[in-house]
Amino acid sequence: MYLNCHSFHSLRYGTIPLEDLIGQAVSFGVKAMALTDINTVTGIYDFIKGCQQVGIKPLVGMELRSEQQLRYISLAKNAQGLAEMNRFLTAHNFSGEPLPLLAPEFESVFIIYPLENAPESLRENEFIGIGPEEVLGLFSLELKNRISKMVVLQPVTFRSKREFNLHKILRAIDTNMLLSKLTPADFCKTTDRMQPLESLLSAYSDYPQIIANTQLIIDSCDFKYDFTTPKNKKFYTQNAKGDIALLTNLAHEGLLWRYGKNNTEAKARVQKELRVIDQLHFSGYFLITWDIIRYSNSRGFMHIGRGSGANSIIAYCLGITDICPLELDLYFERFLNLNRKSPPDFDIDWSWKERDVILEYIFNRYGRDHVAFCGTNVEFKYRSIFREVGKVFGLPKEELDMLAKNPMALHQGNSIVKLVQEYGMLLEKYPNQRSMHSCGILIAEEPITNYTPLEMPPKGFPIVLFDMHTAEDIGFEKFDILSQRGIGHIDESVKLIEKNQGIRINIRDTSLSKNEIRCNEALAIGKTIGCFYIESPAMRGLLRRLKCDNYKTLVAASSIIRPGVAQSGMMKEYIYRHNHPEKFEYLHPVFAQELGETYGIMVYQEDVIKIALHYGGLPAADGDILRRAMSGKGRSKEALQKVKDNFFACCAQKGHPVSLSEEIYRQIESFAGYSFCKAHSASYAVESYQSLYLKVYFPVEFMVAVINNQGGFYRTEVYVHEARMAGGTIHNPCVNKSEYQTTLYGTDIYLGFMHLQNLESKMAYFIESDRDKNGDFLSLEDFINRIPMGIEGIKILIFIGAFRFTGKTKNQLLVIASLLLINFRPENRNLMLIQEPVKEYKLPILQRSLYEDAFDEIEFLSFPVSCSVFDLLQTSHRGDVMARELPGFHKKQVRMLGYLISRKQVPTKKGTMYFGTWIDNEGSYFDTAHFPDSLAQHPFQGGGCYLLLGNVEVDYHFPTITITKMAKMPFIPDPRYMDSKDQFKTQQQIKEDVSNTHRAPYPQAHEINLPRHRMKF
Repeated sequence: MYLNCHSFHSLRYGTIPLEDLIGQAVSFGVKAMALTDINTVTGIYDFIKGCQQVGIKPLVGMELRSEQQLRYISLAKNAQGLAEMNRFLTAHNFSGEPLPLLAPEFESVFIIYPLENAPESLRENEFIGIGPEEVLGLFSLELKNRISKMVVLQPVTFRSKREFNLHKILRAIDTNMLLSKLTPADFCKTTDRMQPLESLLSAYSDYPQIIANTQLIIDSCDFKYDFTTPKNKKFYTQNAKGDIALLTNLAHEGLLWRYGKNNTEAKARVQKELRVIDQLHFSGYFLITWDIIRYSNSRGFMHIGRGSGANSIIAYCLGITDICPLELDLYFERFLNLNRKSPPDFDIDWSWKERDVILEYIFNRYGRDHVAFCGTNVEFKYRSIFREVGKVFGLPKEELDMLAKNPMALHQGNSIVKLVQEYGMLLEKYPNQRSMHSCGILIAEEPITNYTPLEMPPKGFPIVLFDMHTAEDIGFEKFDILSQRGIGHIDESVKLIEKNQGIRINIRDTSLSKNEIRCNEALAIGKTIGCFYIESPAMRGLLRRLKCDNYKTLVAASSIIRPGVAQSGMMKEYIYRHNHPEKFEYLHPVFAQELGETYGIMVYQEDVIKIALHYGGLPAADGDILRRAMSGKGRSKEALQKVKDNFFACCAQKGHPVSLSEEIYRQIESFAGYSFCKAHSASYAVESYQSLYLKVYFPVEFMVAVINNQGGFYRTEVYVHEARMAGGTIHNPCVNKSEYQTTLYGTDIYLGFMHLQNLESKMAYFIESDRDKNGDFLSLEDFINRIPMGIEGIKILIFIGAFRFTGKTKNQLLVIASLLLINFRPENRNLMLIQEPVKEYKLPILQRSLYEDAFDEIEFLSFPVSCSVFDLLQTSHRGDVMARELPGFHKKQVRMLGYLISRKQVPTKKGTMYFGTWIDNEGSYFDTAHFPDSLAQHPFQGGGCYLLLGNVEVDYHFPTITITKMAKMPFIPDPRYMDSKDQFKTQQQIKEDVSNTHRAPYPQAHEINLPRHRMKF
């Protein structure tokens, strides 16, 4: 009898989680109920499953609201009815028009109007909902005549008085009002809650027709959903036979391309994979992915195929990935196996500049009615909770900041704050708003509105109203279409090299870059700034500790740097074994044979499969089940216990000692939950090598490409420094040489207008387009005549030196600009200056120092170009030791002067510490460690140069200075200011990169507990 129930998926309205809603219905004896969340079907699929498990008949529908007002409630008779509702709401979501007061003419949908909205005439499928409190009004003659079209309408929105208050808070958040300003029209009735069925029906005892009508709707609604069949586009060709035939042909063509004619191992692997793909009906999925890649290649775009899909030789032969699974011993079962119930997916990366072109192709090629992005539920999080809830209670911004930034233990103890805390904590993990999944695309066989309404976010691509987990649950395999700046770096570098040097590089030929000698030399010393995935201080330190000089070690490094592996202590153990291969023994010969590359350590997810297969004797597919069970991906405790029992039974059958099997299982258990897919690591390593190759051989072009793709781990200044160290000459923006992005002429690098703070981007583009059309600017007057820019923008360009080609000083240019623009009217621009010759002004010569230019650059670029930051220091001291000398100072105290690049906060058992990265006066990088006791006396004080005192520790070839004292060094006074209070404020604009880490402290060497010697039995 409950035809109008809201869960917490009625965003900022409902208060009841789905499971709790179903649980309450069970306790009240409800046999059928409808989920009608407001303008969404987000929860219906979980609702259907949950109801079926407890014997409740599920009805699905929506409460349709527009402009905060209830229009009507719709209930689907069947799948066709759901599709009708979805398409109706989608049309209004896309058009932005309010929903009509009267429902359209549906064929398979029941419509229930609230009494106050009920039209004069009702169609056969339309009814009026009457609440228990409205029954007493049915004595009127007008309403008596309509009883034959009435049904029970008892909305359910909350469960208790406390939740009613929570509902009101949600409504205040949604309407952006103070709680005290809400009116009864803004929130639900105090009676909108579930009650025992007998109690509800007693209110309608005098009107059996109303109860009968309600039962008629319940009986007539028969929405069933098949969760077992795939919902993706079934075939790329016309049928399954055509798909596997095409896939087979493509695979064999690719086999010849990748391996030549006589590779029997590759041929056997291809045949094996084709059989599994055909059995699991995934041919279409492979072919659609291939089709997208084919289009990308036709446009000259670069892509990276990564993730577990790289375990497939078919993906390699089709050009989806560039990872040879034979070379790296990658198991196909990690990607697809006959026992795997959840669908796989390919992760494909493009440049962030080209991804939208790929998306447009997918939507156009496969039909906009059949393609959409996954949605995602953005939940209320700690900070947003206290801001949102505190705001509706009327707290000022300062107090909201305090609540959001501090733990609850530090909050004030007044009554309002306690209420904010109480209701805020109730909201934790509640959905707050819908958003777009970053990359997941669904391509459906049927119109996608058969399953959900669609919304159109500002990005311009439609989204479904459920997330990727629901999508997977109801039968969709998503296509992950991602973007990353690393590909932009590579792609733009190649284009710049051809433009600047006339050299065309086929960077897709991975043999060009992988294991190239000079690249390996740079890799081993961590000379990787700007290179994808291997440029962070932590990664560069790891590369140096490993003296990483080959592809396979880089693949391992890409995995062990991951937080889970490092946090388990396995990164430290790997480094030890890599540097001391003679100081450990393998647990068992299988470990030497299968994990020899990684010194007997299970670094990758595939390693779990290897050990299960070769030590335990399990089939590879069961090994992947073991891996998934360990990592908690949709496996129950019972399933895990079954796998564990099977593992030990197989080990016993092979005659392995129980204690050895137990130790190996312990290692599997501790590794499987955090380890990285080897294919994923390998994909990263290939891209890292491509970046590194370009950096080593074409460093200036590469660094310009990094700058233009808005960097990576570091701020722009660091990449500009790298370009200078590589031989580039850095120039400030120039109106005749610069574009919006940074430009390159030989080795001359002109910074782009995009880097100028406070200069409008549209003005930057206007300068570029006008110059292309009308030629170089001849003078400042010519520029003012042609470019519609105000005095403030002109001043920015003057101060940064963008008119230096005129031969006039900045002071002279400022005078000219002021004289021209003091009474300037934009409408007279062309009339005034074009018809009059340029006037020659006799201007005073005012000398400016190099330091004034440097401070101008700091103000507008945030870093100096005309000189080094070290040149601006009051001290001439540059430190006693340079970074290149540090390896020779192991266990010795040094004093250094460093410019702060970045610092990373990490937790330790004794408190917070930092790792710092610095540049010395020669431009070389070095690293520091700052422990809590040192930081208490000598904290960081923002960006700039510091004098550092500390002790050098060379840890496996990598020197780090443990700081005991440090002090920030003052700049010279800013010569542009006369007032002493202003002479040091520009220095505060010098930046630093700060990153925080939220994790448990890493274990010490003695806590790792991994045996280094073979066990005795």
